[in-house]
Amino acid sequence: MEDLLRPLYQERASNENTLGVLLIEKNKPFNPLTDNFDCILFIIVEKAPKQWTVKHYQFDHKKAALYIVDEQQLNEWLLLGSNRRVVEWVTDGKVLFNRNEYVTNLRDRLDQFPVQERSKKMTIEFGKLLRRFSDGKALFHNGQYLDAYNHVLHALHHLARLAIIERGFHPEITVWDQVRLMEPQIYKLYEELITGAESIEKRIELLLIAGEFSTGAKAKQGAGHLLHIFHEQEEWTIAQLMEHSEIQDYAIDLGILLEYLIDKELLGVITRETKGKKLYHRHYCSR
Repeated sequence: MEDLLRPLYQERASNENTLGVLLIEKNKPFNPLTDNFDCILFIIVEKAPKQWTVKHYQFDHKKAALYIVDEQQLNEWLLLGSNRRVVEWVTDGKVLFNRNEYVTNLRDRLDQFPVQERSKKMTIEFGKLLRRFSDGKALFHNGQYLDAYNHVLHALHHLARLAIIERGFHPEITVWDQVRLMEPQIYKLYEELITGAESIEKRIELLLIAGEFSTGAKAKQGAGHLLHIFHEQEEWTIAQLMEHSEIQDYAIDLGILLEYLIDKELLGVITRETKGKKLYHRHYCSR
């Protein structure tokens, strides 16, 4: 198969902009890792007119997909977990081209999972976890049990991913296989929600209680990236925080993160006078 695909990547490999080429082959009759294509040709470039381009090919009754992805998009996927297959593509794919050991160094980075990257990724997941639990709780109290179930299930998924990252690993597609070994108590919550004998209302109620406890236990470390930023100056406005380059990736959940951390007494509020009577600006500080 590699010989048949060679014309697709050889010309690109000779381009100085190309950093690496990997081949991911389908190894099961049904394999979501390759979208059921027989293989994926994954080309990483330094810069591209489009952040990522996909092309499909057919040969000898087989199907191939070609992905051309620029480095910025790849790093975004790896950080945000918005394309979870990419971690496995990079770590398990066959290296066909490796300019200046780029792919080797990328694999080392993923394997070592530097503390700064891990911390930021945890806070991204923690923000999503809070959002899902908050929405699920509101829907539950409004009697919308099926929608509440969906949000609680997603919240558990973020809790599982958070636990895996905390242990120094990247969450994969098979996240529940990972968390079953690393934090079986979270896996048990998942089992109880999915297969419990109680009514759906009772299962959600129990999971919301357990979820609040688990979330509180992980608050300091889960929000560690944001809490660390607070040490850069004595107080912050919401506008200053949202403009901070390190917060951009979880700015959408910043409001709920702040309120949760204030409630847990990990952050404080400072009021500053405005021109309006009895109306104050709200500033935030570490505690």
